Amino acid sequence: MNTILSFIVVLGILIFVHEFGHFIVAKLFNVKVLKFSLGFGPRLFGRRIGETDYQVSALPLGGYVNMLGENPGETTDHDDTERSFSGKPLWQRFLIVAAGPFFNLGFAVLLFFLIYALVGLPQPVPGTKIGEVAPDSPAAEAGLLAGDRILTVNGMATEDWEDVSRLIRDSEGRPVTLDIHRNGDVLQVTSTPEQQEVKNIFGEVVGQRYMLGVTRSSEVEYRSISLFEALGAGFSQTWGLIWLTLVAIVKMIQQIIPATELGGPILIAQLAGQQMEVGWINFVYFIALISINLGILNLLPIPVLDGGHLVFFTVEAITRRPVSMKVREVAQQVGILLLLALMFFVFYNDIMRLLNG
Repeated sequence: MNTILSFIVVLGILIFVHEFGHFIVAKLFNVKVLKFSLGFGPRLFGRRIGETDYQVSALPLGGYVNMLGENPGETTDHDDTERSFSGKPLWQRFLIVAAGPFFNLGFAVLLFFLIYALVGLPQPVPGTKIGEVAPDSPAAEAGLLAGDRILTVNGMATEDWEDVSRLIRDSEGRPVTLDIHRNGDVLQVTSTPEQQEVKNIFGEVVGQRYMLGVTRSSEVEYRSISLFEALGAGFSQTWGLIWLTLVAIVKMIQQIIPATELGGPILIAQLAGQQMEVGWINFVYFIALISINLGILNLLPIPVLDGGHLVFFTVEAITRRPVSMKVREVAQQVGILLLLALMFFVFYNDIMRLLNG
């Protein structure tokens, strides 16, 4: 129940933010909005307010804003011509379409800003506390445990994790003696570092280094900052995750990251439930991360997505004439097939994860 509730909250919020971006910019440019729907398919319930029907539909995996004159070749009454989407200048149509994904990216900035403004900027807790010990590693064989605090390496005091890494790396494979603090006692252990591959976050080997097989504690503390600093940190965090996502897409195309890492609604639901159980900060951070991914996904140049429409508008700006109806129809059919294939693949990955536990 917690997983389902978390999934509904995350998806509902992000779909609303995305469609609200299209809606509010369309209204700003006086485009007539006929329908604002959360979800696809049959209408479950809703209410007409003014000229717009606000509704919730049966299929929750998306939403849409239906504007007058949005579809190519659509005819409109003479009185409504000035308020049709197709009758607006190219730059206004471009901004209306781009508003959805950019509202998702801006929403991530807002969420990070709120976290940093309310609880402070997260920073690793200084010190030399061990977070994890890799199985079958030299550290595990020597008896090191998660939670141990390394006091010295070969008699040299260690005040932060950088000291530990440097001294073990510089050992060049020779045995090292560590004084550790555990449950109020000081113990001494000896272990021999092994040369191991160093990988980046994408799993690429970037070098080799002598290591024991321990990682620092992931505990964080929060430092109070001003609202201005919180806003800057929100932009910085969002941009960092945007860049990381774009690089991950490239790495996946290069087959450095396996395609099996792609996840769909089931994985999102599982992760949302897990993050909600950990705490509200993790849950809000997760929403921001998914919002960034949703924004970038919709900017991809696939015809049925916002990015595909932006490509059409860019071509129109260059050639000074709209892309032909035939080309758009063929492109949209190809786009639909690509999306269906992608949806099938991520659902397959989700099901295999469930079967494999």
